Amino acid sequence: MSFHKKGRKFRPKSGKHLPKSAAKRAVAKDFDFTAVIAETLRETFGGTAVAVKTVMAYTGAGERTVRNWFDGKNGPNGNNLVSLARNSDEVLEVFLLMADRGDIVTAKALVDAREILGEMLRLVEILLLAEDADE
Repeated sequence: MSFHKKGRKFRPKSGKHLPKSAAKRAVAKDFDFTAVIAETLRETFGGTAVAVKTVMAYTGAGERTVRNWFDGKNGPNGNNLVSLARNSDEVLEVFLLMADRGDIVTAKALVDAREILGEMLRLVEILLLAEDADE
């Protein structure tokens, strides 16, 4: 008895060369969801067994399932994608780019930059106060 392949996403091996960056793939009109997610997972978590275990812990998915995501054989379902986006800014950003919502990614980058700038200003203030105390 053989198992049915219904619902599985098997990608044909073709000679297409896709851009190296997952973000570039995500904004392309003919992106491959599984390839973009696989590249993002590898860039974010690495390709080690620890990375697979980490993603398993985030999503509750099985080891074989997660390995297939990393290999680009299959992509995560909706619930698992939400769990990944909850735990990885990179997955969230690439998902928004695939959904053609780059404006949200830009807004997030501005908020992140503002927080970093605020922290830098606090450090400068501490250094100035420490310098004044030494004099």
